[in-house]
Amino acid sequence: MEGTAAGAGGLDAVPALEIDPVLDDRGTRIIVCCGSGGVGKTTTAAALGVRAAERGRRVVVLTIDPARRLAQSMGIDALDNTPRKVDGIKGSDGGELHAMMLDMKRTFDEIVEAHADPARARAILENPFYQSLSAGFAGTQEYMAMEKLGQLRARDEWDLIIVDTPPSRSALDFLDAPKRLGSFLDGKFIKLLMAPAKVGGRAGMKFLNVGMSMMSGTLGKLLGGQFLRDVQTFVAAMDTMFGGFRTRADATYRLLQAPGTAFLVVAAPERDALREAAYFVERLAAEGMPLAGLVLNRVHGSGAAGLSAERARAAAENLEEGRMVDRRPGKTGLRGVPATSSEPSHHATAADSSARPSAARPSAAPEAAPTADVTEEHGTDPDTDQDLARLTAGLLRLHAERMRVLAREQRTRDRFTALHPEVAVTEVAALPGDVHDLAGLRAIGERLSSPRGGS
Repeated sequence: MEGTAAGAGGLDAVPALEIDPVLDDRGTRIIVCCGSGGVGKTTTAAALGVRAAERGRRVVVLTIDPARRLAQSMGIDALDNTPRKVDGIKGSDGGELHAMMLDMKRTFDEIVEAHADPARARAILENPFYQSLSAGFAGTQEYMAMEKLGQLRARDEWDLIIVDTPPSRSALDFLDAPKRLGSFLDGKFIKLLMAPAKVGGRAGMKFLNVGMSMMSGTLGKLLGGQFLRDVQTFVAAMDTMFGGFRTRADATYRLLQAPGTAFLVVAAPERDALREAAYFVERLAAEGMPLAGLVLNRVHGSGAAGLSAERARAAAENLEEGRMVDRRPGKTGLRGVPATSSEPSHHATAADSSARPSAARPSAAPEAAPTADVTEEHGTDPDTDQDLARLTAGLLRLHAERMRVLAREQRTRDRFTALHPEVAVTEVAALPGDVHDLAGLRAIGERLSSPRGGS
């Protein structure tokens, strides 16, 4: 990143993450984009999908983000639980891109329909407790993302699956969900409710009455008798399926540990996001899961990094207080004629270069300092000079703030790289706006694949 050269503990001390070799490797069958919420995982996953497809891979992107902007950027009216082909991909060697958005409840319904006879499936799908569980039970979304990944991999229709993990409170939820759901299914409460179904007949009902009598005093008041009956009915119908949930979850977990999987941890250059990224890196290592590297997203830069924040602030104060930044003799006094000295112009140009977006930069800003330096004896308008001085001072203060942000981001990144020097890193420069189309996704893909992310 221009103007923020890495120090001893910075990017120079860690390997560069090279994205294209990962995408081109036919042995890579799954890429998982993970990280905390709001760091650009969905856009990163979509950009990787576009780039991989246009490099000859048959790709499906599984996203969990319900926002319509991703579908619109791919030219699709809406995404649902069925993969849809994305038009406009300039693929070679048969490259294609499909995209889908996880429908948590529909995925759960499909599991029930596939692993239960029609009568039992209908009883489960109509059960009130099942409807609540499939729509919002803690960890269900993450578990269903794992289920859908397993389904896509089993179909073998695509040679690369890119997963955008759910926007959870913690990035670790994606890995923890199968274990949590398994713990729920193996819990004492569930086992107690399963017992009557296993005993069967009047003996089962007698057992149920005894069991319920022990809980009715407390749970009946807290949850309600109807809720307990719904749970018991659900458990009785699902009894034969519980083992299948655990088996598939274990199989998908092993799939994530296989050499054909690559995890990309996505983070913003912010303290909380990188702390979450560090936790995830350590968890992946502990679980033996293959980490490709860290994508540091939305990194800020400046085209005038040679002008420090301190110098920019000092120059702004001089202009605001009516003092000239440089009063060397020999300057041209005619308006519109460039000054022979470039020092004041350097300040204005540096500030102008650092202000974003570029479309909003006033065209007069690069000449602001020389014009403000012109003396009244040559006939300049004092009001115009004051306006230009205020404008230049404002640009200088914007630049000083940008340099402060750059320094903070670099310190935050360097703390991560010092803790995890083994993790390959690429930086992706922040864009002035959101991505709205395939061209925008291609631009992100190019930045991802450039050395250090093109930042």
